[in-house]
Amino acid sequence: MRAADAVGAARTFLFVPASRPELFRKAHAAGADVVILDLEDAVAPSDKGEALRAVEEWLTRADAGVDGALTMVRINAHGTRWHGTEVRAMRGGGAAIMVPKADSASRLASLHRELSAPLVPLIETPRGVVNSESIAAADGVSRLALGHMDLAVALGVDPDCRDAFRHTRSQLVLASAASGLASPVDGVTASIDDTAQLADDVAHALALGLGAKLCIHPRQIGAVHDALRPSPDESAWATKVLEMSEAQGVDDDGGAVALDGKMIDPPVIARARAIVARVYGTV
Repeated sequence: MRAADAVGAARTFLFVPASRPELFRKAHAAGADVVILDLEDAVAPSDKGEALRAVEEWLTRADAGVDGALTMVRINAHGTRWHGTEVRAMRGGGAAIMVPKADSASRLASLHRELSAPLVPLIETPRGVVNSESIAAADGVSRLALGHMDLAVALGVDPDCRDAFRHTRSQLVLASAASGLASPVDGVTASIDDTAQLADDVAHALALGLGAKLCIHPRQIGAVHDALRPSPDESAWATKVLEMSEAQGVDDDGGAVALDGKMIDPPVIARARAIVARVYGTV
């Protein structure tokens, strides 16, 4: 699978500090779909040079990807003193790139021309939200991700207040769909051990159209995967819809049939297919 396709299909994105290379292999074996080697928030300024060298070494190892997870690197934002050095170090490295504080489509396109790597812009500033439509359409962008913790600071709101971010989440969903991207990646849940809160956060994001989650600890991965799977009732409904549509010859080209008193037509069939894909973890 191409890296860009793997990013689009991923459900879990696990952060690991790039200053902790002894954790890289453990993180890749933890069950996440993507492991983000974080050069930004997780690394103190005095440690960023050594962390970058650790990332470069990992990316050159022949066995770096043997545990199945795709490697992504979160570089430091444009305008920081580390950005240029990190971008040059990532040339030809083969890693997907998470771009923090992303707010400019033209800057992302320029970065893609330099790196030829899949980009995941982290939308975590007001300007990034406002420009999300053009960001999603920029060359090289594979998926959008929400960084609501930083955005909360900029907006002066509680990061746990769902109402404060309902519009933002919906905006990223619309921008992604308009550009043919996979559903956006939701922001982190700060409570590592509160699996009920994590599952509730995933359910809320999923209801709004987001389809993946940033994780800050390996213990969150399984819970996120479980929360993203459809319920038994949803699975049974989707299977019934697909079986009925196939039997009656209803497909994407048109047609309709009644099932349990409700019309089944191409949009309903497409929704059923999406639910079945979630059963198998393919979206």
